[in-house]
Amino acid sequence: MISTLFLRTSIAVAAPAIFCALSLAVQAKDYLKAERPQQRGYSEAVITEGGRTVWLAGQTATTDDAGKSLAGDFEGQARQVFKNLNRTLEKAGGKLADMVQMTVFITDVRYGDRLTQIRREVFGDNFPGSALITVTALANPDAKIEIQGYAVIGSR
Repeated sequence: MISTLFLRTSIAVAAPAIFCALSLAVQAKDYLKAERPQQRGYSEAVITEGGRTVWLAGQTATTDDAGKSLAGDFEGQARQVFKNLNRTLEKAGGKLADMVQMTVFITDVRYGDRLTQIRREVFGDNFPGSALITVTALANPDAKIEIQGYAVIGSR
């Protein structure tokens, strides 16, 4: 009787600790960093093992969550796009930090430095891999930025 109670108590105490340790390992990613990519807000590569891959469609944002127009507001659009991507990833069981690669389209090369600052705020220093492409226009004429990407949820 005592040994059964001891065994059950041990399992009850050890199981959450093991689960917590495993969940931390499951969420880990390896970021290959270098000076120039870190300055510009991206990683040379993000290495994952396992997990589910989520292919994110390109997103623009010409209105905020309250329906207010963001036409002409690059920073507002960029922040809203990251919010929208995070919402999409939450629906898939993840979060913005699960992004491993993104392609960013901007309509003016001068937005690049501000985008870098915003990415720093959004991702800290664990950036997804990224390409930044300047285009003359996006499908919606009011859009200044579009981001599409890939995320890996529950990876190592």
